[in-house]
Amino acid sequence: MTLQEIYDLAIKMGIEADPRGGKRVKQLLQKRQEEFKDLTGKKKIFFDTESLINPYSDSRILNGNPKTAIRKLLVGIDAEASEVLLFDRLNQAGAKIDLLVSHHPSGHALASLHEVMEVQVDMFAEAQVPVNVAHSLFQTRIGEVQRRFSPLNHGHTIDAAKLLSVPLLSIHTVWDNMGHKFVVGYLNNKEFANLEELYDEILKIPEFTEAAKGKNPPIIVSGSEKSRVGRIAVGYTGGTSPSKELYIELAKAGVGTIVEMHMPEESVQELKKMHVNVIDCGHMAADSIGANLFLDALEKKGVEVVPCSGLIRIRRQKYA
Repeated sequence: MTLQEIYDLAIKMGIEADPRGGKRVKQLLQKRQEEFKDLTGKKKIFFDTESLINPYSDSRILNGNPKTAIRKLLVGIDAEASEVLLFDRLNQAGAKIDLLVSHHPSGHALASLHEVMEVQVDMFAEAQVPVNVAHSLFQTRIGEVQRRFSPLNHGHTIDAAKLLSVPLLSIHTVWDNMGHKFVVGYLNNKEFANLEELYDEILKIPEFTEAAKGKNPPIIVSGSEKSRVGRIAVGYTGGTSPSKELYIELAKAGVGTIVEMHMPEESVQELKKMHVNVIDCGHMAADSIGANLFLDALEKKGVEVVPCSGLIRIRRQKYA
């Protein structure tokens, strides 16, 4: 496969797994294309034309020729300058790796992370939060995230990759969409007498089983093993965590248990007051689910995968 083909496959699979539905995402892309035609001046000059075909601004080719043939890749949850050096050192030792892949973005893919958060409006609406309330609160949260990431050194990793001629690809929301769909489907139509039963079911997912062996299991951070579960909401995609005000709206909408990959402490404390259960599944293990689903697809096409940087590599066919 070429770098471009891997990138194209990622976007395709991300759209197919999007919580909004593939049809809705394609409608949004069509609308964006129509709006672009009417732009003039600075707005058109600085417009991100890649967003006309890729709805995920945090999933991009960050360095390298798209036509580069990829037979072997080094992939991790994070890829920073240290992973760029690791890529170079492994190749010096004869590893023959063609591409570095990171889940968490850098460069312009990180600077624009806030742009993918709109998907959470639809997720909250699906959880029965009034869509107007979700939209309004997310506008505030999106602004907070943009200001938070704006001062960071976005080019750190990409500059290292350019200096060492390391092809670099970031796949963030795409994998989160896939992990979200997997966990929602896994829990769908299952009944749990209490939170302990839900927890035990989550722990059966191989990524969480492996994390638990490494002393980093999912954690019940609100509620107890005997707590009644109620309606479950899964939050595995959408750029980054919602605000505590948004979590409160989930509680007001009647959600009894939230299954998250990570949650800020201030949100946990608010949800405890509202008697909402929370299972924090663990960031690296949760991120690994979507990564593994995609990497399985690449391996079927003959691409060799070398995991690093927090990725818990599980091949799903072993657990089918």
